[in-house]
Parts: sequence; structure tokens; C-alpha cells
Amino acid sequence: MFQLFSAYFPIVLLIYLMTKKNSLPSFRALPLSALVLYSLMLVVFERDPNQVHAVIVDGLLVAWTPILIIAGAIFLFRTMEATGALAIIRTGLNSISNNAIAQLMIVGWAFQFLIEGASGFGTPAALAGPVLVGLGFPAVRVAIFCLILNSVPVSFGAVGTPTWFGLSAVSLSELELAQVGIKSAWLNSIAALFIVLVALMFIVDRRKIMGNIVFIVLSVLCCVTPYVAIAYSSYEFPALLGGGIGLILTILLARWGIGLEKTPSDGRQIDDEAVDRATDAQNAPRVSVKALVKATFPLWGTVLLLIITRVPQLGIKPLLLLKEPVLSVGLGSLGDLSVSAALVVSLTNIFNTSESWSHSFLYVPSLLPFGVIALLTLQLFKDGSTRTVVKETVEQMKTPVVALLGALVFVNLMMMGGEQSAVALIGSHLAEITGSNWQFFAAFLGALGSFFSGSATISNLTFAGIQDSIALDLALNRTTILALQSAGGAMGNMVCINNIVAVASVLALGDKEGYILKRTAIAMLVYGVVIGVAGVVIFG
Repeated sequence: MFQLFSAYFPIVLLIYLMTKKNSLPSFRALPLSALVLYSLMLVVFERDPNQVHAVIVDGLLVAWTPILIIAGAIFLFRTMEATGALAIIRTGLNSISNNAIAQLMIVGWAFQFLIEGASGFGTPAALAGPVLVGLGFPAVRVAIFCLILNSVPVSFGAVGTPTWFGLSAVSLSELELAQVGIKSAWLNSIAALFIVLVALMFIVDRRKIMGNIVFIVLSVLCCVTPYVAIAYSSYEFPALLGGGIGLILTILLARWGIGLEKTPSDGRQIDDEAVDRATDAQNAPRVSVKALVKATFPLWGTVLLLIITRVPQLGIKPLLLLKEPVLSVGLGSLGDLSVSAALVVSLTNIFNTSESWSHSFLYVPSLLPFGVIALLTLQLFKDGSTRTVVKETVEQMKTPVVALLGALVFVNLMMMGGEQSAVALIGSHLAEITGSNWQFFAAFLGALGSFFSGSATISNLTFAGIQDSIALDLALNRTTILALQSAGGAMGNMVCINNIVAVASVLALGDKEGYILKRTAIAMLVYGVVIGVAGVVIFG
């Protein structure tokens, strides 16, 4: 019982520190919570100290994946600002429609949907957030909005990785895996009709939402209809193709004004500075197609490079993930370091344990596409501000580095021990107290996994086996429970500490992570209730 209390305590402490009245910023709350958890692992859980320290080293190294991704995203955003590309994009979007709802649905919904399908890794909010801020929406509300909507496509994000790889630890036939994909697509799509409205409520007033409700529903359907249809034949491309089709259709709907309120009023809740930016954008002259294509190169160039490097059929992805070492170095008790031709750096046998780490420099979206596209953008605009952009990026990364180092140590310690880990103990306890009503709560276990790990894929790898065992013990439909796990991992993306720190860092929001978490948690609860009920009613 004391171990169970000790499993819950670090989570409660972290949430309290980040959401209390005088909240601590994440770069203080996360390391402090990790330190408390470290003590509990040694004293209460009686873990082997050598193993604990190996897990900590692994966490410190794994943290550099989100750190480099965020740095790349900030570098790209700063490049778009310095070259004037962001200002041209702002003007271009206003020429399609200056309706706030239309802009939010194009960038925050459909564009994010597409990016998630291609990449994952928290990339969607990092790209969409700065564009929406440039359009005059307030940064904190943009962060909340983007995080909430970076959920529906996640079950099939990064070309379906959370499904085909995340569920690989469970013994499923091809037919059963296809059924899980189809069911999770339906659950996420049903939730989309509710969660988009919840997200919009955080950024525009309700009257504006009701005045444009037809457009909103049509935009949602433009993405989720092909998303569900494609899930019947593939679990790799629903989000990628659904987002691409939905983005084109949403832009056309906005251009033709279908379902949009026929008034000049603007319902966005913005401050004085944002009003000035929005007014400047609306008063700016129309840009030519050539200028708009050039200005949007950082966006479409990023999407194109992501697709080229993510779709296995194109043959580039396997080359970027080559792990055969071309250089190996022994680092004593620290482990064995190796580097492959594709710059996959690995450290194995950390402190002579089974702990290992690897980082694919050419596959993780930091150098490719963010770094490369940013440098090409500077060349395209013949801009000489590279040094300034680099300096601004480094300055903006100072606190996120500390926060993410603390976060990944915290995550690794919580997940240490397999079926006896703190996270597994919490999951088993939740299943025990809910009993036969588990279907209503299964998604929240998936969300818990994403909250810790920052990845729906890791959530599925961690909890799919537990979910499957619960389904068998309670005689529940296993594909339905696993679909709820997958959809839960997707909805957990909006409360994931890594993602919150990432988008707050890109938008330079300082210590607002706790404020954001409290809002996205509300949306996650709505999402969980909807798919829990839908899972029982539709799939039994």
C-alpha cells in the first residue's frame, strides 16, 4: 500500500507545484519532482542504485531529442520572423479570409492534422502556434488551442507509428490490428466534433463559434471523413492523407465563405498589441502568388521534407535509420558508444546494465527538416541575420533545456521496473477500482502514459499489454479496449509535459506551463468521457 502511495505522490506533487496559486515554472518543478522520485526509488521501491543511476543517465540523454526538436522549431520560427516570411503569410491568410474562425481552423486544425500525420514529435503545435500568434491571436490561448487539437490525428501520427509499432508488444493478428485502427479512428473522429468546439472556446467568444458553426463542422468532417475511410485499408496514412485532403477543402470553404458568418466583426480575444498586428495584416496590400509561395516555403518545405523522409515506400526512411556502426568507442563503465553512417548515435550497457540510448540525428525532426529548411529560407530571402537568429534561439532555449532534462529523468524513473514500475502500479490500481466499468476509464490509462512519456507510441508500448490483460480478465472486447488505449494516448498529447514545455518555449511564454496544463486537462476530460461513452455504445 505504501508503494502505491509512493507511486502516486510524485505525480500529485508535480501537478500541485505547477498549478498552485504561486506556481513554480516547469524548469524548477520538474527537477524537484524528479529528485523526490529518485529518493523514493531508492528508499521505498528499493531499486538497485546502479540501475537507478543508469536510468537517470538514459533520461538525461533521451531529453536531447525534444530539446533539439524545440531548438529547431524556434530556429525556423525566428528565421520566418527575420526574413519577413511570417508577415507575408499573415497577409496571405487574411486574403483567404479575415474571419478568425476560418484562420483557426485552417492553421490550428487542418494544418496541424497534416503535420501530425507526417511527423509527430510535438511538431504540429511548434509550427502552427507561431503562425497563429502572427495573425494576432494571444500566445497563451494559441498554446492551449494548438495542444488541444494536436490529439485527434495522433493515433496515426508519424505515418501510423503509435498503431503499427506502439501495439507491437501485444500478440494481435493482422485483422485484429486493423480492427483496433478502425475503432480508434472512429473514436477520435467522434471526439473531434466536441473537442474542436472546446478548443475554440479558449480563444474566441461563444457567439462567434455559433455564428460559424456550419463552417466548423464542415472543416472537422473534411479531415475526419477521409481519416476514417483510409483507416479501413491502412493504419499508416489516415492522419497524413486526412490532414492533406482536409486542409485543401478547409481553405476552399474559407475562400468561398461557406458556413462563415457574414459580418466584418472579429471574435478573437486579443490584447492591444495583438490588435495592432491584426490591423496591420488586414490593411496590408495583397501579395502575389509568387511571393506567397516563397514566403510559405518554410511550411510547405517542411511538410514536403517530412513526407519524403517518413513514408517508407519512398526508400529514404530506412537510410536515415541505419544503425550499423561505423565507429565504436568503449567508455568504460559508462557504456559503449557507437555512430552509424546515418548519424544514429547509440550508448549501450550504461553502467553495465541493460539500459541503452540512441538518437537518430537525421531522422528526428531537428536538423531535418527544421534546421535545413531554416538555412534554406535564409538563403532564399538572401537574409544575413543568421547570427542574430541563432543567438535568439539559444537565449530562448535556456529554461526549456533544464525543464526537459528534469522531465525525462522523472519519466524514466516512473516507468522503471516494467510491470512493477510506479506507472504500472497506478494503472493496475485504477483498473481494480473501476472493475467491469473499465471501458469508461481505459482511455485515461492511455492518457496517463502520454502524460509521462510525451508519446502515444510509448504509451501504447507501455500499457497495451496491461490493457489486453484487463480485457481478458473482465471478458471485455480486446480490440475495443486497445482502441480506447490508442485514442487515450492521443488525447494525452494535450496534457503531456514535454509538449506543453515545447509550445510554451517556441512561443516564449515563460512560466505559463501550469496555467496551460489546467486548461488542457479540462479538454482531456471531455475527450475521455466522449470516447468512453462512444466505445461502450458503438462497440460494446
